[in-house]
Amino acid sequence: MPEKHVQTQAEWEETMAQKVFAAVRGDLYLALPYMNAALCALSPVSKPSLRSFATDGAGLYFAPSWLLRIYRSNRKYLPRAYLHSVLHCVFRHLWLRGDRDPVLWGIACDICVENVLDHLNITALKRPVGWLRQKTYADLAQRCRLLSAGPVYRELCTLDAEELTRLHQEFYCDDHSSWPKDPDAPSAQMQGKRWEQLGRETQLSMQQGGSRASDAEAATALEAQVQAGRGRKLYRDFLRRFAVWREEPHLDLDEFDLGYYSYGLRTYGNMPLIEPLETRESKRVRDLVIVLDTSESTSGDLVKAFLKETFAILKTTETFFVHCRILVLQCDDAVRSETLLSDLNALDRYASDFVLKGGGGTDFRPAFTRIDELRKLGTLRDLQGVLYFTDGKGIYPARRPPYDVAFLFLDTGEPVPDVPPWAMRLTLEPDEFIKPQAPKLPDFTLPEDLDELPQL
Repeated sequence: MPEKHVQTQAEWEETMAQKVFAAVRGDLYLALPYMNAALCALSPVSKPSLRSFATDGAGLYFAPSWLLRIYRSNRKYLPRAYLHSVLHCVFRHLWLRGDRDPVLWGIACDICVENVLDHLNITALKRPVGWLRQKTYADLAQRCRLLSAGPVYRELCTLDAEELTRLHQEFYCDDHSSWPKDPDAPSAQMQGKRWEQLGRETQLSMQQGGSRASDAEAATALEAQVQAGRGRKLYRDFLRRFAVWREEPHLDLDEFDLGYYSYGLRTYGNMPLIEPLETRESKRVRDLVIVLDTSESTSGDLVKAFLKETFAILKTTETFFVHCRILVLQCDDAVRSETLLSDLNALDRYASDFVLKGGGGTDFRPAFTRIDELRKLGTLRDLQGVLYFTDGKGIYPARRPPYDVAFLFLDTGEPVPDVPPWAMRLTLEPDEFIKPQAPKLPDFTLPEDLDELPQL
């Protein structure tokens, strides 16, 4: 008979850790039935070097020895720590960083997740909310109606290194070293889209569950965080929504056989047998209208920065035709300025001399009325769409225009206003246009003594 295998200490720890992991997940299934799809989306993966949970959007990493020690000494800590990492994925924190400082972005994300957890009325997740947490939530609530990662990050940029270190120590729960180094990489974005769908499922389950989804205030905060992380797209990719197929002068090297072409040159001198096509079809933007909300609440520097960023994208040859028409309207409750740019070279001149005009209320209708007039006059013969850059609510047209319309809202920490069913909506981070300076932080180390973890 073959000898019976005797488990090593490491194998025993791995086996028991998987059982603990399953038990923790089971407790969360019972406490949060509307999050079942998200809770089971992360596969348990052993990583002995860790001293906390970590995730990359595909797996939840942990050290078996660490998990067993915490389970024996502070069992209630584990469900909250597990859910903390899952909520990072549901809120899509791993894929929304952009060019921000990764350490400061991690602190902002931890504060957002812990704020939601501290307000969930679930016994298994409760922990003491100390003075520093209460003060942090109150201070941020005065400046951000919704504590989502973007607005919190901007507020953290105004603090000094000592304050940030205290916040890092207070809100730390999981390791962020496995987060994508390049959030815009195709593989990372695919994972992000998967979690965007899981976020939709979670939101739908909460709406169907009604009162089961904890108390109303906490449920609303959780839904708002999910909504804040949904639908974020690269600006360049978003502009492709307005693109059309059209021929442009350019050699199409795919439309002839190079062998026959070379044979003609060798045999007959300068007479190729097949000449390449001088035009090819490209999917690019032809005519576009950009409407700038210049109401009293709009920042002139932010509008100018948005305009420069937009023009920089439009000037790329892969996005826009060289010969085009770009109409820029400044509008608050009336059209205050109208500029028609007929080529890409005029964009830089307009951006450098741009002056904000307006300061009244917000009404979207005058801009659409003027656009319709210009279409009837033939000025905009091939209009593909309208980008309406705004920071708040306004009065929408009663009927759907015969072209695509996208409202671009700034993430101010408040819920994004609803738009008509016929319009697209995109949330933009102000950091994409005016980047705040992040302070330098000292290296952060985990406490050596496990008793320093919060006792739940």
